[in-house]
Amino acid sequence: MTLQWRPTAPTRAERANPVLQLPALRALQDLDPDIRSRLRTLLLDLQRDARMRAHKCWVTHKPPMAAYWAAVGVYAGHLAKALR
Repeated sequence: MTLQWRPTAPTRAERANPVLQLPALRALQDLDPDIRSRLRTLLLDLQRDARMRAHKCWVTHKPPMAAYWAAVGVYAGHLAKALR
């Protein structure tokens, strides 16, 4: 008989933002507030850029790249929100 690791059921916030379940997030949350703020600004810039790239790719009929950039934007936003 083998035991399998089963994660605890995610909270409502963790379902909306899966980054909250990552163990390494605690290290980022423990950073100096000024560093966290700068990192959050960088991630929000990345999110805006990725959303613009996704839109441009969609308009130019490149759906795989549009999906890629959309995902980049979503995860950048999740990380930025986790650093509040």
